[in-house]
Amino acid sequence: MIIGVLALQGAFREHMKCLKKIGIHGKLVKSNKDLEGIDGIILPGGESTAMGKLLVDFNMKENLSNKIKNGLPAWGTCAGMILLAKKIDGENKAHLGVMDIDVKRNAYGRQLGSFSTEKIIPEISDEPIELVFIRAPYINSVNNGVDILCEVDGNIVAAKQRNILVTSFHPELTENRAFHRYFVKMIKNNKSV
Repeated sequence: MIIGVLALQGAFREHMKCLKKIGIHGKLVKSNKDLEGIDGIILPGGESTAMGKLLVDFNMKENLSNKIKNGLPAWGTCAGMILLAKKIDGENKAHLGVMDIDVKRNAYGRQLGSFSTEKIIPEISDEPIELVFIRAPYINSVNNGVDILCEVDGNIVAAKQRNILVTSFHPELTENRAFHRYFVKMIKNNKSV
C-alpha cells in the first residue's frame, strides 16, 4: 500500500513520519505524475489558500478532484479539510469541491486561539484521542451522506463521506496513530468494494 501526502505546502513531513511509524509507505505528491500508483492521499494542514493556488499553478486541481470523485480515498486535516469542502463560508468558490460540507475557515481564531483537548471518538478508537487545533476550521453544516464523527463544543470537527475523511485538528502532531490507522482501514475497505 502506498499513501500519497500532498507536499505543496504545510505539515506533509509530519504525516510522512506517522505513516512510517505504522509501517505504511508514504509518497510525497508534488505533481500529477506523483498521483499515479497511490492507494489514498492525505491533504495536510497548512495554508489552504496557498495550497489551492499551487494546485492550480501545477495543473493538479482537476486531476486530483476527479480522482477523489472516482473513489481515491482522501483525508484532509485542517487546511486539507477546506480544500475538500464543496462550500467555504463567506467565499463564492471552493478548491477541490468534493465533499458535501460547508466549512468555516479560522473558526477558532488566529494562532492564539489554538488549543488541544481529548475525546473518545467511537468510530476511530475506544481510547481518548488528543485533538490539537491550530487556527482550525470547523464544519458549519453537512449534507445527506456525510457522517459526523466528532463534535467539540457543538462544532463538527471530524466527518466522513464515502471515500473522504476530514478532521479540523492535527492527529499528525500527536503520538496517537489511531486516525492514520483508520485511514489505512478505509483504503483497504475501499479496495474490497
